[in-house]
Amino acid sequence: MSGAAHILIIDDEENLRHMLSVMLTRQGYVVTCAPHGLAGLTCLNDSAYDFILCDIRMPEMDGKAFLVQALEQHVSAPIIMMSAYGTVETAVECMKMGAYDFISKPFKKDEIIMVLKKAEERERLKEENSRLRVAIAGGFTYSGIISRNARMQDIFSQIRKVADLKTTVLILGESGTGKELVARAIHTNGVRAAQPFVAVNCGAIPEHLLESELFGHVRGAFTDASSDKTGLFEQADGGTLFLDEVGEMPSMLQVKLLRVLQEDEIRRVGAAVSKRVNVRVVSATSRDLEADFKSGRFREDLYFRLNVFCLQLPPLRERIEDIPMLVEHFISSCLHGRGMEHLTVDPDAMRSLMAYRWPGNVRELENAIERAAIVCECGHITTNCLPATICPASDGLPLSDPEENLSIKVAEDAIERDLIRKALAKTGGNRTQAAKILEISHRSLLYKMKEYGIE
Repeated sequence: MSGAAHILIIDDEENLRHMLSVMLTRQGYVVTCAPHGLAGLTCLNDSAYDFILCDIRMPEMDGKAFLVQALEQHVSAPIIMMSAYGTVETAVECMKMGAYDFISKPFKKDEIIMVLKKAEERERLKEENSRLRVAIAGGFTYSGIISRNARMQDIFSQIRKVADLKTTVLILGESGTGKELVARAIHTNGVRAAQPFVAVNCGAIPEHLLESELFGHVRGAFTDASSDKTGLFEQADGGTLFLDEVGEMPSMLQVKLLRVLQEDEIRRVGAAVSKRVNVRVVSATSRDLEADFKSGRFREDLYFRLNVFCLQLPPLRERIEDIPMLVEHFISSCLHGRGMEHLTVDPDAMRSLMAYRWPGNVRELENAIERAAIVCECGHITTNCLPATICPASDGLPLSDPEENLSIKVAEDAIERDLIRKALAKTGGNRTQAAKILEISHRSLLYKMKEYGIE
């Protein structure tokens, strides 16, 4: 947010308006005050504001009526409601109506500043998401693959060079790095784009069926062969056949695959003659094929025949700059698929996503965002919405190696979160009793429950 943030304070108590105005001005904010909701609406017609602090009980027009009117006018500034008669039900009602947050009077200076700083961080994140959308539309996508990473941009360049050729391509990378997406990009950006793209996972089909799947069979070739069957090579004639997890292919079929690559012809199981095919083969594996052929597990001649042009995909942990863009992309997919209006990511949650190692790579990130979209409330993904593998502290004390995270603040937050959960469990969810056990005020407990995403 560029420049000083402009805040509109709406409250019928002159002393409170003055106190907030002085306090927030000292914090660097530009402040405008209004004595009730109607005056606040007039201010909105005259100026734009970054944040709005609005009391609920006021003459002329109360805070809830102002909130409704402001949202109908499509005011984008976060609206923080205030009340000396606050209850959990009132807070929930205001936030369901569209308020950003709720704070009970009397409040301490640190409380109001903390709420505003969180709101600032949220707005900064929204601006970053907007920039990411522009970036995605402006060149950081290639055939559905999203990346600003230099290595991935180089892969995009290599795909362009090889797309029109019949050259066999071997795509290497860990599970979940997007090998099939790259294979499809090679196909759709080349001269074969209008022809079939056929994909098969060599590790998912039983060995005794794989030959028939790849090459087809004639009627009577074996017991269950009641009719002729077209194999995947024939189905892909003129186009591209993608052999995923080619490293899992049985040795007997490796010989036959090598012959197809060399001769451009296949023979159905049980057939007496061969048939020519025009197929571009792209293969992929998460295995170390070089180590496999050295150990005798994979044919060396087939390895070199497949590895004419090699693309090595980096794991997600080596392209963390892509995580915000990918998160934004997956959130957009969730919104479209579920008819949701908006979904934002808490800054702490985004930091957790970028700090995680992602052994399942992009696929794991997609699944994590889909889960978070399901469990989150009020359209805001917090650390509590993420799987425990990503945020272990969300369900208790931190599980990470203390040598990896020496933050006292992180440890204190985790302990505090755990104690609140235990107190609520002990009192059967009675917040008043839980606050007494914890030796904090009821208001502080409600604030901390909201901060930690505890229901």
